[in-house]
Amino acid sequence: MLVPDPKTVRQLLTRYATLRIAQAERQTPAMAGELEEVTRRLCVTMGTAGIHDAVARADDLLARARTDRGRSSEADGESGLPLAV
Repeated sequence: MLVPDPKTVRQLLTRYATLRIAQAERQTPAMAGELEEVTRRLCVTMGTAGIHDAVARADDLLARARTDRGRSSEADGESGLPLAV
């Protein structure tokens, strides 16, 4: 099974949330169309039929990506903090 790129998923989630907030403040036809497109893309990317499942899967994917990144840094003996040069 293909796993979506966490960076792409994060961007889609951010755009989805931003559009939902903007729509709640003031809805326009253009914004509604863009929200529909981002919703569709997020569902396709996460392999779901509904936005609630897509958001849940995206959250899980991003949490796993953070955990995996933390493990690889620990395995390399790195703290994950940048070095001062």
